[in-house]
Amino acid sequence: MKQLTSYEGLRCANCGAAMQGEFCHECGQSIHSVLKPMHHMVEETVETVLHIDSRIVHTLPPLLLKPGFLTLEYFAGRRMRYIAPFRLMFVLCLLSFFVFHLAIDQVADKIPANGRPLVSVDSSAIAAAASPAEVRKALQDELDGLQRARDTGVLPPNVLEQARVGEQELRQAANRRLAVLGAAPMPAASLAAPPAAATVNITGDTKPRDALPKATKGESKPVQIAWLPDAVNARLTALAQQAYRNWRTFKHGDPAASAEAKQRMINGVFSALPPTMFVMIPAFAILLKLFYIFRRRLYMEHLIVALHSHAFMFLSLLLVTLVGMLSTWLRPHAAWAGSTLGWLQAALILWLPAYLLLMQKRVYHQGWPMTLLKFWFVGWCYVWLLMFALMVAAALGMAH
Repeated sequence: MKQLTSYEGLRCANCGAAMQGEFCHECGQSIHSVLKPMHHMVEETVETVLHIDSRIVHTLPPLLLKPGFLTLEYFAGRRMRYIAPFRLMFVLCLLSFFVFHLAIDQVADKIPANGRPLVSVDSSAIAAAASPAEVRKALQDELDGLQRARDTGVLPPNVLEQARVGEQELRQAANRRLAVLGAAPMPAASLAAPPAAATVNITGDTKPRDALPKATKGESKPVQIAWLPDAVNARLTALAQQAYRNWRTFKHGDPAASAEAKQRMINGVFSALPPTMFVMIPAFAILLKLFYIFRRRLYMEHLIVALHSHAFMFLSLLLVTLVGMLSTWLRPHAAWAGSTLGWLQAALILWLPAYLLLMQKRVYHQGWPMTLLKFWFVGWCYVWLLMFALMVAAALGMAH
């Protein structure tokens, strides 16, 4: 049972008002000092964390499984048990894009940067050698190429692992050729796995990273839009030229520079996506306001619907990405588990439009024919706005 405390005679240290409770009714300052023993601070921290955890438990399951429930609770004034809409959307947005970025990086690392593989172990010169000396020279040339490529510093971990295996294959091919020629094999120490620092043989000659073809020396045409200020045109020109250089490097540069340009553009796109989505939320609320103008609802109500809708979409993106990554990892080891997760991923994708339709029906309380019609029009307009926003984010990302 909480003890009753008398605050008679106490005054606020900030404004001097007579205290009637733990907080000043004039300025809101607490009567408690911030200078506390360490164990009190630890107790308050634990209490805060547990409080947040309890709100997560009350928020995430309804967000995923009960369309419109959180929005209606918020409208009814029952808000303390749940995470605030903007905070919920913000955290899920950053978390989902972070995980999606990791998944894209894993896929991008397996794709050749400009049509030429980052790892290319060529043992034809070793197989064609006519003497033991030529075998050793061909092997040394390949290993020297690996060592020169090591200095690029832009090769992903999976490529480094492929390079380690490729170097072992080269050494084994050299030993097989030496055996055919009747020469003594190379020492066993030479066949040991090379250290992790040894990297990849880059296709083609190993020229410096800044050595680009002449095509990259060109620049895109200046941007001149008559109704825009000169400063804006100059900024657009700089972005266009940087995007042009990134793209030319990606398409025509040496593999190391191409891989670096590809990663730079991917990072730029994902850095531009969260701000882009924050712009889409009020735009989606405006669409709801226009299509439900006769429902006499405030714009803030539509904004809450938009925040919860996007929070659900980000949560769905997060779950779909995690399930997909787990399915890819499990499929080679347990095919049945990978297939099951694949079906779960498909169910999550199908649940996305069904959830948004049910949410719109339960929040705005209209009949099914009108709800379906407005859902189709709102979705059609939003998809076009989203495509435009994603193209802007992609353009900004390419100019990173």
